[in-house]
Amino acid sequence: MHIPDAVRRMPAQHPCLEPALEATVRAAGELMERFGKSMDVESKGTANFVSEADKAAEYAILKTLRRSYPDHGYLAEESQTSIVSTSEHLWIIDPLDGTSNYLHGIPHFAISIAYYRNREPELAIVHNPVTQDWYVAARGQGAWTTQGRQRVCDATRLNEVLIACGFYYDRGAMMRATLDTIAAFFECDIHGMRRFGAAALDLCNLGSGQYGVFFEYQLHPWDFAAGQLFVQEAGGVCTDCDGKALPLDGPSSICATNKSLHQVALAKIAPHWRGLQR
Repeated sequence: MHIPDAVRRMPAQHPCLEPALEATVRAAGELMERFGKSMDVESKGTANFVSEADKAAEYAILKTLRRSYPDHGYLAEESQTSIVSTSEHLWIIDPLDGTSNYLHGIPHFAISIAYYRNREPELAIVHNPVTQDWYVAARGQGAWTTQGRQRVCDATRLNEVLIACGFYYDRGAMMRATLDTIAAFFECDIHGMRRFGAAALDLCNLGSGQYGVFFEYQLHPWDFAAGQLFVQEAGGVCTDCDGKALPLDGPSSICATNKSLHQVALAKIAPHWRGLQR
């Protein structure tokens, strides 16, 4: 596999872009080599799996990036080795976002790589190797796909948008709170609700104007690190469900919107989210 010329020509540029693109392509090769085939799978909990594909893709990414940046910090889903608070240069990596989709042969999954400096996002790449969709954002330079610059939708009311959500692995109170929140949004005559099982792609779809709101009650930094920058550079906003900045040191809730809808979305989410905190 190779880096497409259209991706190299994207106006979003950064000194770390070329190694990050190379790492993405190498990971894509590992994933596509195994996609649709039988493989070893381990369970990390209810409906939470890690496969040999996850591990091979992560190894390919880390090997490639460490060759260029041996002194940088790395926070990757399967190894989780970095000490975030002490890393000036930090790579946050999900080698396979949407593992359940991948294992069931559903072609909706992605590689997600983000570079942070002093805890601020600088560069983001999200790539679906089946559809060949590429999402690239660099701080202050916009959010881009091979189709051009992307921007959030301009809706100002919930009844003008589709909303996306995610379900964490919890099948108890958090699942019920999510379902109650979906019901609350439907009362606003939204155009519909989508749950596709890959948060990085959900965030990029929001940044591309396809959704007005995305929420989930628990994600990890590797799930949102790249997508967050893509949304921000597309004109949107990402916070936790209390409206605070997303942390890098542990799991968090998330509410991402086109900015115009942020306060009304938080208001709909609030009663259900706060109920989980009791």
